[in-house]
Amino acid sequence: METAVLPGEVQRISLEGRLDIEGSQAIDVPFSAHATARKASIVVDLEAVTFLASIGIRLLITAARGQKGRGGTLVLAAAQPAVRRVLASAGIDLLIPVYDDVESARAAIAAA
Repeated sequence: METAVLPGEVQRISLEGRLDIEGSQAIDVPFSAHATARKASIVVDLEAVTFLASIGIRLLITAARGQKGRGGTLVLAAAQPAVRRVLASAGIDLLIPVYDDVESARAAIAAA
């Protein structure tokens, strides 16, 4: 997991690998700390995520709800086709906005 600040004070959290039980447990605490500790505008970059299981989905939903509860925003970006299909089939794209790339996600947050 890597973090960066994008223009407009948007936080980017880049995830990688498999978000299965092992992968999700490995990043749970640091990801949750970055994603929910304070009100922020966050883009979760999924470009390097190769697999998304239900526990990974739960991690993303929990972070989005936590950020919303603080008055912030969390969106997803750059998911590979297989990961994007999982998000769509689980209906996550109806709960958390999903953008094709990080820049369009950042621009959408800035315009809101």
